Amino acid sequence: MNTRKEQLAAFNRLLDIMDELREKCPWDKKQTLESLRHLTIEETYELTDAILDNDLQEIKKELGDVLLHIVFYAKIGSEKKAFDIADVANSISDKLIDRHPHIYGDVKVENEADVKRNWENLKLKEGKTSVLEGVPKSLPAVVKASRIQEKVAGVGFDWEKPEQVWEKVQEELTELNEEIKAGNTKNTEKEFGDVLFSMINYARFINVNPENALEKTNKKFINRFQYLEKEAKNLNKKLSDMTLAEMDVFWEASKKLYK
Repeated sequence: MNTRKEQLAAFNRLLDIMDELREKCPWDKKQTLESLRHLTIEETYELTDAILDNDLQEIKKELGDVLLHIVFYAKIGSEKKAFDIADVANSISDKLIDRHPHIYGDVKVENEADVKRNWENLKLKEGKTSVLEGVPKSLPAVVKASRIQEKVAGVGFDWEKPEQVWEKVQEELTELNEEIKAGNTKNTEKEFGDVLFSMINYARFINVNPENALEKTNKKFINRFQYLEKEAKNLNKKLSDMTLAEMDVFWEASKKLYK
């Protein structure tokens, strides 16, 4: 591993490159905060893919891409005379110190739950009117539901036991089934949302990240289905020409390969 001096030198090198690109490269000169936004989102998703694949070399690469974007935004901020990379670093450092009084102050905590509770209470003292203000509106729904539940739990609005949450899941499933039977489309959508919300809440109680769990299932399904497509192609058949029973033979085989 690199020394702190080497790490700082590497970061300084990146800052120098960013300065040069912003001055000389036609594409880099053209970029704005808004034009980089969708690219940043894309890079973040690529990083999360690498994390789920546990590909450390790819994680290193994608972290570099994300870091470039942070440096790029800071460079634009300095050009607008609003902030620079030092302001960005100092801002998060100040926040971390303020939000960790159990490390940098005299507050005592017993566990992780105490830390989260203090964190949310400190946010309110900083001027926020709601613990939910920090949940981005553009988050994907599954992630947003998870963050909402974590934040309200941080101020004590929570179930006491996993069994209570599971009962809530069962209750919501019953209500969904009733609306489906009644043929009420509008209420069916509402109750389906309630089922998902309660399942995401239950995931928290059993220490499962719902977004990661669903994405792993997505990857598993893709691998199995692509295996099915490959085997059908080996037989010179199209899936659309095969019966479900024929496809199921390969699907069952795929389960042994992709678990």
